[in-house]
Amino acid sequence: MALSAKLQLRQSQSLVMTPQLMQSIRLLQLGHAELERFIDAEIEKNPLLERIGDDAPAAADAPAGDEAGDWSAQAMSDRLDTSLENVFPDDPGRNDAIAPDLAAQWKSAPASRATGGGEAPDLEATAAAPVTLADHLAGQIALTFADPADRLIAGELAGTLSDAGYLEADTAELAARLGVTPERVEAVLARCQTLDPAGVFARDLAECLALQLAARDRLDPAMAALVGHLDLLARRDFAALRRICGVDDEDLVDMLAEIRTLDPKPGAGFASGTADPVVPDVLVSPAPDGSWAVELNSDTLPRVLVDQAYHARIAGAARDAAEREFLSECLQNANWLTRSLDQRARTILKVAGEIVRQQDAFLTHGIRHLKPLNLRTVADAIGMHESTVSRVTANKYMLTPRGVFELRFFFTAAIASAEGGEAHSAEAVRDRIRELIEGEKPVDVLSDDTIVDILRKSGVDIARRTVAKYREGMNIPSSVQRRREKRALMAASR
Repeated sequence: MALSAKLQLRQSQSLVMTPQLMQSIRLLQLGHAELERFIDAEIEKNPLLERIGDDAPAAADAPAGDEAGDWSAQAMSDRLDTSLENVFPDDPGRNDAIAPDLAAQWKSAPASRATGGGEAPDLEATAAAPVTLADHLAGQIALTFADPADRLIAGELAGTLSDAGYLEADTAELAARLGVTPERVEAVLARCQTLDPAGVFARDLAECLALQLAARDRLDPAMAALVGHLDLLARRDFAALRRICGVDDEDLVDMLAEIRTLDPKPGAGFASGTADPVVPDVLVSPAPDGSWAVELNSDTLPRVLVDQAYHARIAGAARDAAEREFLSECLQNANWLTRSLDQRARTILKVAGEIVRQQDAFLTHGIRHLKPLNLRTVADAIGMHESTVSRVTANKYMLTPRGVFELRFFFTAAIASAEGGEAHSAEAVRDRIRELIEGEKPVDVLSDDTIVDILRKSGVDIARRTVAKYREGMNIPSSVQRRREKRALMAASR
């Protein structure tokens, strides 16, 4: 068969992921700290990008009015009709949404350029970051508390610790703010007081010393009496201490020697200063009309501008085609980055606004009213793809009157209603199970089957194995173990 060369015209469609489009997708899921590092890297390699600080004068081409810093829902409502609203790789209709004049900008990736010379950093001079008390406790809290609500309470308690490790929060006020019972906060606090280092989360010196002695299994009645009368020890009234503790001189000397081995400031051994707090991306506050006002935290929005004046000056001085191509590429990339940041802000606000609308009852009444919610529900309500909502909720936080929550906290599984009505949130059901167990009497300990009957009477269609799974996930022992423990406590108190 003879070989021949010929031309054919073929028409086809294909999906092309340009570097700029991939950048927009990545920006959506970056948290505040990661975004700041990304912006710094872009400014380092693009001379046309400029960061505007709070104390810097506005550039001539800076956006005016609401574009400069008003990120409330009302101010943003008129700007949500952008063609970039839903341009993400798995969103339907994305090709039609791309503006024709931007197509030419997406054909090539920006060339990588070195940002400078210099020797590599001295690894021996690079010290590991100091571990703070908050860092040390965060991992333990994640392992100790399987229930997200308990982890939230424990995190709030840890956030109020002094540098010495003492609790500075009022548990009743914290319970009211989070919408839980004071008994639940006290129960979480009791478990927090078992964490390392021994003595943290104590409310005073006596409790701090008692926690350390308990960790050593040395908190006998005599030691408890000694710790409970530190005022006598301060006055060196040893005769009164011997009488109260019921010990002789030799035993009292040994007890005092052990007291001296305890650490009155268990948190002081960690890095000084507090860890960087979580910076909320979204602020939620009550509105005068009874609804919720949702706005972006302007402190988390990068203030980046394209220096058009500088581009005009150096473009005229470009000597060859390579320099002109470099400047054109920098301008395209800078314009795309500013558009992507603006789009990111509007998308976060839109998703957060819908989450607040869906979880209005939780914000008003507390965790018992947290609704079951999934990504698809929010995506359908705002006309976005589910994967877009997933990216937006990653590494983002919302400040509400009930505390700071990660956006993904508001998404929880559903448990069907026994009466065919509205489903119940899994977190709300866990909270109800915990409340029932905390309120049980020693002579009437609730079995899993009894809890199932109580929940079904209140409209929750739940299986016994689900109750057992939730109970075990909250580190609550079985009814048999609880009955034995309660009987032992009753016998010890007599």
